[in-house]
Amino acid sequence: MTATPRARVQRRPVHGVLLLDKPLGLSSNQALQKAKWLLRAEKAGHTGTLDPLATGVLPLCFGAATKFSGLHLDADKRYEATLHLGVTTTTGDAEGQVVAERPVPAITPETLDAVRARFTGPITQIPPMHSALKKDGKALYEYARAGVEVERAPRQITIYALNLTLALDESAQPAIKIEVACSKGTYIRTLGEDIGAALGCGGHLTRLRRVATGPFTQDQCITLEAFDALSESDRLAALQPADVLLPDHTAVTLGSEDAGRFLSGMRRRGDWADAEQVVVYGQAPAALLGVGHVAAGELIPDRLLSPAEIAQTLAQATAGRGTGEAVSWTKA
Repeated sequence: MTATPRARVQRRPVHGVLLLDKPLGLSSNQALQKAKWLLRAEKAGHTGTLDPLATGVLPLCFGAATKFSGLHLDADKRYEATLHLGVTTTTGDAEGQVVAERPVPAITPETLDAVRARFTGPITQIPPMHSALKKDGKALYEYARAGVEVERAPRQITIYALNLTLALDESAQPAIKIEVACSKGTYIRTLGEDIGAALGCGGHLTRLRRVATGPFTQDQCITLEAFDALSESDRLAALQPADVLLPDHTAVTLGSEDAGRFLSGMRRRGDWADAEQVVVYGQAPAALLGVGHVAAGELIPDRLLSPAEIAQTLAQATAGRGTGEAVSWTKA
């Protein structure tokens, strides 16, 4: 009996940001591909990797939003984690093989205060071997899987706030609940290992959840299961506009003529104050054009949407409402 071939998914242009609550067990890319398939989107990317063990806030970018996803990589993050004490593993989490087991000493509030102070503020970390960082064009985790350890340079990070609480983990074993606000580039598995070492017994993470990244929090996110259950039109409605990735940019609005010239890559002159990061909108219709910067009264384009992307974004925003506006700008 010949199997019936699966129907080919008809891809389409989709623009916006999905604030996903990544599930346990999926890599960031697997979660992205699932959401991309559900949206039938042509182009997609994410704004920073979460391990399969980790859950939580993962902004996914589609279409025009991918042009600004790199700007979010520098965002500060907040995490909650559980550190199982007394057992170290090859990966720093529950996925790795046990390396050593040591008794857990008596831990007092004063001990935790001392450890908290030691790991708060600017600190250095050595990136873990089980990470996506590359050495000579090859991811570190590939070396680790081959049993090869390579030298890694220490990295400067900042821990803005750290709360440590004695607890029991999912197996009723001694643990530390970690709540941390940190800068980009912070490895929470490494932080957990370092805290365990400072306590004299070692440890590894059994739970890790990102509760915020930049301005986005877990309360704004949707699970893959809930997203899958939506109708196609409701999935589109669940997307945030691309400019949610640009909360710290100064807004500039251009009239139709200037908008068209700006979209062609031309500088515009005005009475704007100097600004390193500017988000630019058209006026009629109101739409995101791109980002740039202002120097000496000149608005200089950096990343631009195409007229087609603008038209598609406007059509997507008005889909299902029976109305729409034609884009009135063309490249000069």
